[in-house]
Amino acid sequence: MAKKTALVTGANKGIGYEIAKGLGAKGVKVYAAARSAELGEAGAEKLRGEGVDAEFVRLDVTDEDSIAAAVKQVESLDILVNNAGVALADGGWNTSELTTTTARKVFETNVIGVIAVTNAFLPLLRESDAPRIVNVSSEVGSLTFMTGEHEFAKMQGGAYGASKSALNMLTISYSKEFKDGPVKINAMTPGYTKTDLNHNQGWRDPALSAKVAIDLALLDDDGPNGGFFQEGLEYHEDTTVPW
Repeated sequence: MAKKTALVTGANKGIGYEIAKGLGAKGVKVYAAARSAELGEAGAEKLRGEGVDAEFVRLDVTDEDSIAAAVKQVESLDILVNNAGVALADGGWNTSELTTTTARKVFETNVIGVIAVTNAFLPLLRESDAPRIVNVSSEVGSLTFMTGEHEFAKMQGGAYGASKSALNMLTISYSKEFKDGPVKINAMTPGYTKTDLNHNQGWRDPALSAKVAIDLALLDDDGPNGGFFQEGLEYHEDTTVPW
């Protein structure tokens, strides 16, 4: 049986690195994608040191030429993990202070970048017997969560939260398109994880946060399609996150 292959965007650090590492531990060859050649190759080298069959792929999700070049480098693909993302704000997280320039940057990476990468790699994915797509979203993209009574839900999501809500809608839209085929797509939230994205202020370990993404990437044929999941967040009763 041929080894499964996965492409993880933003794989050089944080949750993306842990997803790549976890998939590699399951015997998956990982295309570790990153925007920076220097940081990306260093991340891939570190993965190889952990015993992962990892190959660096330079990929800027906001650059169509970069995406096209990455598609040419990847020989086969079973799993796509859209992990790369940015969280930017102006003068705090108040939406009233948000500039359109910042909003465009966030949506360009977190939403349009996912569309560009997913659509570019779909032809390769469709050649797989069990193609899987995992979108790394956030609970701040959940309208139910953000209008709830949890203490953490009092924060404002700004452009980041709005972009993740849009990503969730894209996940649903793709899942409806894929409902009669082998492609399965799901979203997940890592929770408030200690990463560079939040200046390492999160309280969750990236390895734990990555676990549900790894599980979704390796779903059986009877697994879910078009769901939103998490791993052990204290404010949800099970692994399903409300939209």
